[in-house]
Amino acid sequence: MHTANSPVSNAPPRYVPDSDRTPPPAVPPSRLATAGAVLAPAAVMLGIALWGLNRGTMWRDESATFQIARRSVPDIWRLLGELDAVHGLYYLLMHAVLAVRADEVMLRLPSALGAACSAGLVAAIGCRLARPRVGLWAGLLYAATPFTSFYAQEGRSYALVAAGAALATWCLVSAVEHDSAGRWAGYAAAVAGTALLHEFALLMLVAHGATVLAARSRPGTWRRWAAAAGAAVVPLVPLALVSSRQGGQTSWIQEPGVEELRLLALQFAGPDVRVLTVAALLAGLAALSPLRRTGRVGLTAVALPLVALPVAVLFAVSLVKPLFVDRYLLFAFAGFPLLVAAGLERLLGTLRSAPWRPVVTAAGVVAVAAAFWCQLPFQEQERGKNGRTDDLREVAAYVAAQTRPNDAVLFVPSYQRHIFLTYDREFAGRRDIALKAGAAASGTFYGQEFDAARIGARIGAERRVWVVAWPSAWSEQWFDEDPKIIALRRGFELTRSTRLKSGLVQLYVRE
Repeated sequence: MHTANSPVSNAPPRYVPDSDRTPPPAVPPSRLATAGAVLAPAAVMLGIALWGLNRGTMWRDESATFQIARRSVPDIWRLLGELDAVHGLYYLLMHAVLAVRADEVMLRLPSALGAACSAGLVAAIGCRLARPRVGLWAGLLYAATPFTSFYAQEGRSYALVAAGAALATWCLVSAVEHDSAGRWAGYAAAVAGTALLHEFALLMLVAHGATVLAARSRPGTWRRWAAAAGAAVVPLVPLALVSSRQGGQTSWIQEPGVEELRLLALQFAGPDVRVLTVAALLAGLAALSPLRRTGRVGLTAVALPLVALPVAVLFAVSLVKPLFVDRYLLFAFAGFPLLVAAGLERLLGTLRSAPWRPVVTAAGVVAVAAAFWCQLPFQEQERGKNGRTDDLREVAAYVAAQTRPNDAVLFVPSYQRHIFLTYDREFAGRRDIALKAGAAASGTFYGQEFDAARIGARIGAERRVWVVAWPSAWSEQWFDEDPKIIALRRGFELTRSTRLKSGLVQLYVRE
């Protein structure tokens, strides 16, 4: 019976199937349990990320970060007008970080912290959409996976992008559940900030749209999500216009096929076959038999689109314009451990009585620890000098040990100069005789060189010249046809040639 002051709605109540909603637990999870479930994965991820953070060398992508971020802000800005605008915000951030101390640990520390935030946010999403132990398991699995730790120790933007996408996903859940203007504004800010770090992060909007659809939201919620997504895209328009003119940055990417999808699946779910098999089965269980919802949004409705749709969209686009690279999809991985944890909860959740709850929680933690142990060799490999494509320090150290002060050096092709730009101390006192203008001054990656005639004349004035070439240059036709090499072979004799992982170092002496 309604009183005079009771609000009465003429709208029929919205039907929610029993399979989609369950009453809240009799005893809500304590804040302490939730905090522990969030902080533990973040701490574990940080520990894993800091383990072996200083590998003693950089590879070429990290070299780009290191040498560009140490330029002045005007020099960085000038470069971004011509090259690598997609990473502009990251370079400016790293400019501030490396101003504190310019070394490999500081180069990678933001990524380590970003990965720790990602693990905590994945756990927070699991706690919010299921229960603390589901969040705990998901966050720990995120931390234990070699795919995440690889980029947690990478001096590039991808771990920070993943953290931003996880935050945006958490904000989405909050906004859908509470549907307030402030929460939608926070969501838009999180999406925009993340996409400014890397444009491809906008693919999360495809997943988020599917989540809003799966939540059977009211039309007003749909409109507010669309407005927030549109607002997030607006700051990206200038960046997209600039970066669209810099297509050469991705010209090396090949059209993907089934093999690329298989390798990405190995990254997400493995790469150990035992771990992959169990994780895939649990994720499949969660997808086919979702956990019951405790609010407007279900865990599977968040996790499944996040892990699947960005991959599918980027793959489809890449059939026309190849852009499919695993690191561009690191942010989508957050959905996978959530699915695995939900599948484990579905499997073990039948043990509902109080005495079994700690046992079930511990069993999930042990399972994640076993997954980490099975994949420990992959973790160890990532932290060795062979864990990346390049070993630039090896080349720089060899040049420093073998050359004399005031020796002439040539880089063939010119992009091998990134070794000098990264390890300039090892090249101190050596003369780069082809260089006309430095990288920063010319607003380029590798500097501006003299024309072939001028380089030939400068070579002719030397008694001995060192060449730092691409590792496989000795077997490539272009090497023999390079004007620098042609000029050297006219009056110089090759007296020493050493092939290293990331460079071919040769000494030419006048005959």
